[in-house]
Amino acid sequence: MLRALFQQISDPGRLQPLGLVEVLDWTAEALDRVDRAAFFTRFDAGDAVPYFYEPFLEAFDPALRKQLGVWYTPAEVVRYMVARVDKALKADLGIAEGLAADNVYVLDPCCGTGAYLAEVLRRIAANLQGKGLGALAGAAVKQAVTERVFGFEIMPAPFVVAHLQVGLTLQSLDAPLTDAPIPSSSFTPSPSGRGLGRGSPAPADRPGIFLTNALTGWEPRTTKPLPFPELEEERDRAEQVKQATPILVILGNPPYNGFAGVAVDEERELSEAYRTTKRVRKPEGQGLNDLYVRFFRMAERRIAEKTGQGVVCFISNYSWLDGLSFTGMRERYLEAFDAVRIDNLHGDRIISEYAPDGRTSETVFALPGQSPGIKVGTSITLLSRSRNSAKPPIQYRDFAEARADDRRQAMLESLNDPDIDSGYARLEPNRRLGLPFKPLAVSAEWFEWPALPELFPVSFPGVKTSRDGFLVDVDLARLKQRVAEYFNKALSHEEIARRYPSVLKTTARFDARAVRETLLARGGPEETGFMRFAYRPFDTRWMYWEAETKLLDEKRAEYRLHVFAGNLWLEARERDAKEGFSRGTFVRHLADNFGNGLSNFFPVWLRNDGGIETSMPDPRRVNLANAAQRYLNRLNANVEDLFHHVLAVLHDPTYRTANAGALRMEWPRIPLPGWPDGDAADAAETLAQSAARGRELAQLLDSDIPVPGVTQGTLCPEIATIAVPATTDGRNMSGADFALTAGWGHYGSGGAVMPGQGRIEERAFTPDEQATFGGATGRSPLHSPTTFDVYLNGRAYWRNVPAAVWRYKLGGYQVLKKWLSYREQSILARPLTPAEVQHFADTARRIASILTLTDT
Repeated sequence: MLRALFQQISDPGRLQPLGLVEVLDWTAEALDRVDRAAFFTRFDAGDAVPYFYEPFLEAFDPALRKQLGVWYTPAEVVRYMVARVDKALKADLGIAEGLAADNVYVLDPCCGTGAYLAEVLRRIAANLQGKGLGALAGAAVKQAVTERVFGFEIMPAPFVVAHLQVGLTLQSLDAPLTDAPIPSSSFTPSPSGRGLGRGSPAPADRPGIFLTNALTGWEPRTTKPLPFPELEEERDRAEQVKQATPILVILGNPPYNGFAGVAVDEERELSEAYRTTKRVRKPEGQGLNDLYVRFFRMAERRIAEKTGQGVVCFISNYSWLDGLSFTGMRERYLEAFDAVRIDNLHGDRIISEYAPDGRTSETVFALPGQSPGIKVGTSITLLSRSRNSAKPPIQYRDFAEARADDRRQAMLESLNDPDIDSGYARLEPNRRLGLPFKPLAVSAEWFEWPALPELFPVSFPGVKTSRDGFLVDVDLARLKQRVAEYFNKALSHEEIARRYPSVLKTTARFDARAVRETLLARGGPEETGFMRFAYRPFDTRWMYWEAETKLLDEKRAEYRLHVFAGNLWLEARERDAKEGFSRGTFVRHLADNFGNGLSNFFPVWLRNDGGIETSMPDPRRVNLANAAQRYLNRLNANVEDLFHHVLAVLHDPTYRTANAGALRMEWPRIPLPGWPDGDAADAAETLAQSAARGRELAQLLDSDIPVPGVTQGTLCPEIATIAVPATTDGRNMSGADFALTAGWGHYGSGGAVMPGQGRIEERAFTPDEQATFGGATGRSPLHSPTTFDVYLNGRAYWRNVPAAVWRYKLGGYQVLKKWLSYREQSILARPLTPAEVQHFADTARRIASILTLTDT
């Protein structure tokens, strides 16, 4: 097909306007230098395909590669999946010959360079051994590739390589294709309507690999004419497979792209199918927009609704296993398939997913010396539907070895198990948690505990400035100067845009010039608008809060109303999608939305403003649900006792571990002693003890409050050695020593501050340091084989930041590293002050104390 297209455009009259003559000359000269024998020897051995598929496309068009989700699938993964499909055909559908059976039509809808198709052919050849075919075995394999093994590919380059790889695979199986030209007029549908037909000798030697969009063309529709007859014929051939072939197996590696854009026409129908539910919670978020979901739906519809039986096997982003965007998808599969088998391959580099041995897992796509692979974790899903299956609905297992090659080897070794379900554990998805298809840690009493909003019914989302660089600052004087210039009528819009581009950049929700003109007409800035702002955990800054216009994107006036001296606030989220629960930030000031707008802030007290009548002399009222108030009355406790108990619970490592899965799916639920009507005396004592610990935590979490023994006075011995400011020559810090220049942060796209590598040196504890943690066998949570020295620059550093302290996360952030990223000198525009160097040390010591307190 491409040869015919090339012939059409090779005419000089067409090449000249397209500007291709010189390009094709370069190409010819390059190809003339290739040692063809050496190239095809390495290609046949599998070396050339991964080189082409990632490094070439990365250089050729990285944006296109990302858009289409192009990633090479390692050979072990392909081999494993094809073998599992073959076993499922035999075990689930009772097809003894597996992939070699004449009625098994196979499709890879995103075949790339043909790895799955080639492996299917090798498996067919293996299954035919012992059948007594003798010299006819090659004909049987060739018949399979021309009549019932199909591949779809949307990009021409891998499409060509797929044809080449399948051709070479057939040669290695002693079943070579003929090299005769294929005339356009020779294509005829088969009389049975099952495939491409056997009556025309020329098409019979073309593999069933088509250049087409796998997500469209499955239903008869009016099609638009294409510019070349060869392309129209290719589309017609592909649609014959889509509409008339009883496909029994769909497998492959569909593209992953979380920002695939809005689906149109047929693709919209695919994306809509999983947006409704019957008995489970409605989908939330944007996850269903990912491309791989459309491929899953295409496969499910073909197998479950059209053929009526068959097998689907995809390796994909594993987010659908428990993400709240995919509740409808999971519910549907429990209805459509008799057996669902999940191989969780882990390896999520975005969240630094850790293997059981404590080392960070690589993605299973990682190829040593070639590619780190994709960033998201993956899973292999095998879905079977038969007409008389009695298989359990969900079978789950983990492949969580830290190294990618170890994980792939474990997958291949598992194929030696004779039973298809060996090594799996039966899983019963919890409907109240959205039917997750992976085990979730959750206490047996989880649903008996009240959710956080059932205790404190009023909460507010955080402030979203959308212009942090202008409206937020570490230095109040610098912030006031910027705002004064913004309100200075003598300075033109152009001058303000030159000095502060973000505040004069118009967006969909912000007419920058109109906003400034409105504020200039009103007068100067509001002095009361300069306020303390909880920008990040342990990072309180100054913000200019403007009540009018959209200068402040989401100002949260209703939130600000209740921020007053003495009020207490707790940050939490309805769900925390990342591994490792890290919510429970304690704040006293107006707070940021912590990155993406999902944080909510729960107060203890609410103002009695806004026309609310009350007989209370106190101008405050408690933020308590009626059931919570009755509970506290029965225990003779107060709302601040409950608040601090909640804080203690959210920071309890045992609670976090036991309920890690549930905390990713919904609001935290809080175990309350004696809830709802247990023994009041015992419950009151337990609540008081927990609240006391919560008060200690609140003090440690509040950077504005000094803590004796931790940040004030004579420090505890185990604290005094942590994050000590030091220099490489042992002298005091001075001058340039205060400049943070080790590469901790930089500006990214849109002016956002991004964390950098920085400089951190891992080393063993000194004997004195180790002694403070109880010695080499001490059980302190700060004890580990090594600690870190964290550098400001080439000379100054903080000595001894234990690994647990350095990696500590709160509010979704690695606290210490995040703080450093915003204070790189190129961003802060000045060196650190001695007080700021001390703040870092104090924060590390607060974190160490938190870890010690919550470990007891």
